Order: sequence, then structure tokens, then C-alpha cells
Amino acid sequence: MTKREAKERVAKLRREIDRYRHAYHVRNESLIPDAALDSLKYELADLEERFPELITPDSPTQRVAGEPLAAFTKVRHEVRGRVVRMNSLNDAFSEEDVRAWLLRLENYLGRPPVGGFYCDLKMDGLAIELTYHKGLLVRGATRGDGETGEDVTQNIRTIDAIPLRLEGRDFPDELVVRGEAVLTMKEFERINAEALARGDKPYANPRNVAAGSIRQLDPQVTAGRKLDFYAYGIATSGPAADPEYFRVFPTHGAEYEALARWGIKTNDLRRRAASLAEVFAFHEEVKKKRESIPFEIDGIVVFANDNLLFHEAGIIGKAPRGGIAYKFSPREATTVVESIKVQVGRTGVLTPVAVMRPVSVGGVTIAHATLHNADEIERLGVRLGDTVVVSRAGDVIPQITNVLTELRTGKEKSFRMPNACPVDGAPVRRDGVAYRCSSPTCGARHREELYHFVARPAFDIRGLGPQIIDRFLDEGLISDAADIFELTAGDVAVLERFGEKSAEKIIAEIQTKKTVTLPRFLYALGILHVGEETAVILARKFRDTKKETSPLAVEKFYKELSLMDLQEFSDIGPKVAGSIRAWFREARNLKLFEKLQDVGIKIEIPKVSAAGRLTGKTFVLTGTLSSLSREAAKEKIRALGGETSESVGGKTSYLVAGAEPGSKRDRAEKLGVPILDEAAFRKFVE
Repeated sequence: MTKREAKERVAKLRREIDRYRHAYHVRNESLIPDAALDSLKYELADLEERFPELITPDSPTQRVAGEPLAAFTKVRHEVRGRVVRMNSLNDAFSEEDVRAWLLRLENYLGRPPVGGFYCDLKMDGLAIELTYHKGLLVRGATRGDGETGEDVTQNIRTIDAIPLRLEGRDFPDELVVRGEAVLTMKEFERINAEALARGDKPYANPRNVAAGSIRQLDPQVTAGRKLDFYAYGIATSGPAADPEYFRVFPTHGAEYEALARWGIKTNDLRRRAASLAEVFAFHEEVKKKRESIPFEIDGIVVFANDNLLFHEAGIIGKAPRGGIAYKFSPREATTVVESIKVQVGRTGVLTPVAVMRPVSVGGVTIAHATLHNADEIERLGVRLGDTVVVSRAGDVIPQITNVLTELRTGKEKSFRMPNACPVDGAPVRRDGVAYRCSSPTCGARHREELYHFVARPAFDIRGLGPQIIDRFLDEGLISDAADIFELTAGDVAVLERFGEKSAEKIIAEIQTKKTVTLPRFLYALGILHVGEETAVILARKFRDTKKETSPLAVEKFYKELSLMDLQEFSDIGPKVAGSIRAWFREARNLKLFEKLQDVGIKIEIPKVSAAGRLTGKTFVLTGTLSSLSREAAKEKIRALGGETSESVGGKTSYLVAGAEPGSKRDRAEKLGVPILDEAAFRKFVE
């Protein structure tokens, strides 16, 4: 991305983020999912990091929350007469992000931080500040813009979880506590049920209810919402102005212990972590418990446990260097639609699929999302180049749920379904909401071609059988053989009955099969009348001295052969030659070569001895060989000048019999063909 493009994108991102944030924090409205907003903020922060000259003081990355409501009295966030901002935290979405945060902290301090870390839940509620004077609650305030909030004391007093008087005697005369007001899922469901019964619109999420309840001008409404509260820290004005704080609370953990001792509610799942490994383990533990936690969370928070070190690290932008919000993989994220391709399914139905800039959603990186049909594209209004919201709620297949039209540049392009089938060129007809190839054999033939391509002795992609190919076709993940090599683990992991490990295994197997011998490549193409042995004959005529070649080089060589050239090859007659020539002149087949080249297919040219010791010998294999595959055995024979055949006949020189040979052995014995066991065969070829 050029600086000019980045500047344009940054400006649009800032404008939209500010609009979404204002609606979220000031009007208590969610225009897009929280995780999608986080994704936009993350993209903006990334661009500003790459182009620091584009950072401005009014960027959303440099501010916290929204402006206080005019209906409430404004209050400054002060501790002992000094303003102490209520800051937000920067986000991390992976272990790599957390390690990068720690490295930045170490670089700033000039030394590794000591004292470990302190972890808590990243609660999805409303940040509030409580001020106690000699043990009595005297004020409650919202975060507002970080320096000035709203005085909501009367509403705060209605929350049973917040003590009006502290317990014990060792609390300071002036105590400023910060925490989160939350609403349990159970209470959220009750409130929405009542709203529906009244004919009102239900709330979008518990966070909106919590924020709206705290900001009610009538405390009776707040009291009826049954909010909860969890404290997460004690505010300080720094070592010079408040040295006693650092003596009494040398660590973040000490703050939690004191808060609990004074009767202020804290989260029981919090804990100290001695290392990043323990931080990651805590994150994984909380993720597994997420659904059982009574209120919504979207990750964990991680602080340097040493309070002096935390203070020394200071602030970057509007976030402390000494802390990070390590969020769960978002269930929604934003990305860009780079293209829309049409896949042809098992029944000939055409499915449009969005090819997107890779993005992590629900713990997996995805690059494809089905658009189902033309009606869905029209409903969403999606265009090529659009910024979209991708959702994977409930671990289902990713869906594009929203198009952020405000981020359009004018370069986006509309999409239309094709008039001709991408597979066989037949006219496309509309069938209800679906578009279908008019050829009745298209889907079945297409499916069989893919089965053939991945099977042995073609590309031999283990584990990728007909049922999985069918599933990939049904979901619109593939439309030709090249698409198989563009699949990611994220594309597969989201399918029913697949998990991350099984998806990674399949993708790893696919990637290992990107290199294939020329005979197997030619056989995989599924050219009519070209079987395994004919593919070997064709491969022997390939004129190239290199050990490896490309799909386009193969295409060029065979495309230029005339019918006469082809018939000069042994065992290739007019019918087979005509089939080969026709195949290499069909536009869709030539397009496949381009795609196979683009996805990185490499073709090995087997060494063939023109006058090897097996020249003139024909071998037939039967049964199972224990020390090598049948394909490997055939390649050894061919490398020494020999031929292979699938049937035993008068020209058969030897039968190689492995374990559990079939009827071929009986025929060989009847014809008097010499039979080699595996050990004798190995001596022949080694």
C-alpha cells in the first residue's frame, strides 16, 4: 500500500470509527458488532504504525470512549487534586501480539520487566469510578472522555454489588476505585423478554443495557436493572504525589487483596502469572470457561504486576504501556472483498464466493465466504473492493453480514452472474434463486474430474476422498483442481465435522503434493483415452533437459504438437491423438494450467534411460508391496527403460507379485510369465 492509499484509507477509517464510537459510548447504540469495530481499530492502528507521519491528535487511537452526556454534571477524574485519566488498553489478538507488546515494553524500559504479570477478565460492560471519603461512597462517575466523566452517583448507589461503606479500618481517607458495571446474561434475557412483551425493540447486547441503565436520569430505572460490579484497580496520582500508595500497594495483586478486604467485589478468576506461558495458559482456561461466566467477556487483561514499573512505563497515546487487552479471536471482523468467483457444485448450481483479504474470525484465518446466490449479493449490496463485516457466530461457516458502504472509494465494481457455465461453457439458466448450468451432465462430470485429479496414481492427495470433495463443492470452496491448493486450514476448519487439527492435516497433505511427476500430472488432467501408460508415453516425449518444469511449459509443448506428431508416439492412434489435441485447445483447460502455475504446482521430469537394462521389458504389478508404493515401483522400472502394463498378456516379461495378488498371478502362471516376489524385484531395479 502506498502512502497516498494509506492516507485515504486512514481518513475513512477514522471518520467511521468515530461515528461508531460516538453511537456506542454516547447514544448507547451499536451500529456494527463490537468485534467488527475492534477489527477496524486494529487496522487503523496497524496503518498508523506503518505510517507514523499519519498519526494525528484526534485519531481514535489517541482517545478514550466518548463525550459525557450533557444531562449529567461533569466531574474530573482526580486523585489528591491531580487529574488521573481513566485510560483504555491497546488490543492483542494472538500470542505473537502479546510477545510484541512485551518486547516494546522492554525496549522502552531498557530492561526486562520484573515481578511477572497480573491477569483479569476483560469484562464487556461500562467502566466507572467510585470515590470513597473516610470509607463512605461519595461519588460515582462514568469514564467519559477519560479526563471528564458524568456524575452518576445516585444511579451507582442502586447497585447492590457496590458497598456504600467500606469494611475494615485500614483503608485510606481518600480512595478512588475503578471497575466495570456489567449485566448478567440472565438479567439481559429477562429485560429483553419484558421489552418484547411491551412491544418494544429488544436491546442488542448486555453492554448497551448496562450503559443505558447507568445513564438513566431516574435512579428507579437503574435499580430495576439489577446491575453487577467488579473492581479492577485503585487510582493513584504517581510516586511523587502519592508515595504511600506504592508503599502499601507495591503490586497490582496487592490492590486486589485490599479491595476484597474492604468489601469491594473483584473477580474470582483473576490471578498472577509469572511468565507469558502462564498468561497464555490463563487465556486458554478463560476461553474454555467463557460460556459459563454469567456476564459477557471478550478476553483477558494483562498488566505488569509491579506498580512502580507500571507507572514508569507511562502512557502511549491514551493507553498504558504496561498493560494489554488480550482478546479472544473475534466472532466478527472486517476485511476487504478482493474478488468474487463462481463455483460450480455437484448438481451444476453456480455459487458466488467472496475471495477476501485473509482475516482471523473465531480462531481461524479465513479467505473465502459463500455469497449463496445473486439475490444475497443484491440484498447485501456487496461489490468487489468493499470493506465488509464477516461473522462466524456459533462456529458456523463464515458469512458476510454487512457492507461498510461509507468506506467506499468509488473504485468498487458491481458483480453479475455469468451467462455461460465456467466449467463447460453451456448457457446458464435461472432456477428460482439459483443459477444452474443447462447441461444435465455438467455437475456429475465436473465432480468425477476432481475425484480423478486427487486420487492415486494422479496427485494422490491422501484423505481427500469423494465425500470431502463433494463437501468442498457444496460449500463453494472449489470449482476446479487449482482451487484445492488455495484452500486454507481456516476454510476447512469451519465446516461441520471438521476441527482445526483435521483441517490442518488435510491442508498440510495438499501442500506436500504440489510437486508431481510429469506422467502423473498428465494422467491427472483426465484427458479422454489417456490412461496411466499413455501418460507415461507422452511424458517420455517431453523435450526439456531440466529436472523440473512448470504447468505452462507443459501446456505449450503439448499444445504445439500436431496430430501427426502425436501419432508418431508408440501406441497412440488417431482416436487418442485427436482427443489429446482437442483437450489442449479447449479454453477452460488452458485456463486451468494458468491457475495451477499460480498456485505453485511444480512438475518433475523423471530420468529415463534410453538404453537401460530393462529396455524392451514389460512389467505388470499385482498385490501390495511393503517397501514402496506401486507408483514408486513403476517409476523405477521406467527410469531403467522398462515399460509397465495393467494386464498380463503375451508381451509381458515379468509379473511382480506382492502380498495378496489377484487373478493376474493365475493368468501369469497359465501363460508361463516369470513371477518376481518383492525381494527379487528390488534386485532387478536397484
